[in-house]
Amino acid sequence: PFGMTGARITGTLINSLQFHDKQWGLETMCVGGGQGMAMVIERLS
Repeated sequence: PFGMTGARITGTLINSLQFHDKQWGLETMCVGGGQGMAMVIERLS
């Protein structure tokens, strides 16, 4: 469904940061209607 892909990618990225013991992660998402966005996540603890 629209809107779910971003939440799934974000959750997967957060789990991967913890699993691989990394501090920074980058995700890119296409948005309906031809838009796009990127988000950088920092793992603090």
